[in-house]
Amino acid sequence: MKKAELRKNVREATDAELEKMLADTRKELFHFCYQRSTKQLEKAHRIRESRKHIARILQAQAERAKAREAGI
Repeated sequence: MKKAELRKNVREATDAELEKMLADTRKELFHFCYQRSTKQLEKAHRIRESRKHIARILQAQAERAKAREAGI
């Protein structure tokens, strides 16, 4: 998924969808790390992409929580 696509999806997703996206991405990262350790991973850049996706999702969740706290 491209960066712009991911940003749009994260912005438009509900809180429940963000939780599901986060869980799926973390599971994907686990599998990539496992594949790397067993030397079966073909596209090593996917690990870094997954970490960045997780960071983007967590950032969106934090922003929403802060906005709810501030009452906006």
